[in-house]
Amino acid sequence: MPPETLTPDRILEATEDVLRRYGPAKATVVDVARALGVSHGSVYRHFGSKAALREAVTDRWLDQSHAELSAVAGTEGPAGPRLRAWLSALFAAKRRKAGGDPELFATYMVLVGENSATVDRHIATMIEQIAGIVEAGVTRGEFATTDPATTARAVWDATSRFHDPAYAADWAQPGIDTAFETVCELVLRGLSA
Repeated sequence: MPPETLTPDRILEATEDVLRRYGPAKATVVDVARALGVSHGSVYRHFGSKAALREAVTDRWLDQSHAELSAVAGTEGPAGPRLRAWLSALFAAKRRKAGGDPELFATYMVLVGENSATVDRHIATMIEQIAGIVEAGVTRGEFATTDPATTARAVWDATSRFHDPAYAADWAQPGIDTAFETVCELVLRGLSA
């Protein structure tokens, strides 16, 4: 049986495993190549550097959140419950990633520290989804704002404690769910028409 074709997806899957095993500081492209049974040059043909490979892994990891949240944002119905559901799904996804996949979460933290374009794209996507919900709320007469995009950014900023990785240590603390509900209520009351 011929060996499997080396594809970017196979490389990314192997990279995730290597990052989980060694962490972002110690994982190398050579480790990834070894896990795949190929030369490191073969990996570099698909990803030009360790940084590019790490960004691609993080991009793929974040895309999973985008799809889940996009589904919530695209549902029909009143905007208030949709926004609350979206914020709840975001908080739950971040908690899962921080607690359930700490090595890849550590890689994401490294990228945040590097001011990566991957992180900027992720935030822009999240704010666009919030803006879509806010705009639907304005159209339905539920929300009062003249600028859904600016309002979406304000919602993102106001809820940062529940999605910004800098606060990850807080997400398992007692009372965090009550704090989250309180902020959601405040945001939704502030948006009400």
